[in-house]
Amino acid sequence: MSKIIDRDAFAPDCPIRNILSRIGDKWSVLVLYTLSVVGVRRFNELQKDLPDISQKMLTVTLRTLEEDGLVNRTIYPQVPPKVEYALTERARTLLPHINSLIGWAKENMDGILVDREQKRMAI
Repeated sequence: MSKIIDRDAFAPDCPIRNILSRIGDKWSVLVLYTLSVVGVRRFNELQKDLPDISQKMLTVTLRTLEEDGLVNRTIYPQVPPKVEYALTERARTLLPHINSLIGWAKENMDGILVDREQKRMAI
């Protein structure tokens, strides 16, 4: 069976590289998944849902996801200001892929941990 290689995947402007560089960081998928599970959240609620994320990192991640049209930021005109974050329809189309990745990780994590430990022991 021959493989067809997508030569565009090697180009700097490749869509795969572009998208993965935005959502392939440590926090983006976790923020998207969290919003998919808990629904609309305020900033402090999201930070409690992801206790090991810093305030700065959550801010940067939310801004990036908003810029890419994956998260809606709604500001309510009240005192004190109220801001809520929710998934967009585009993000909802990404969720099946995220859930598939999560399932793969759950199925393979034990084996991966064993392999990592074996590599450490061999060093």
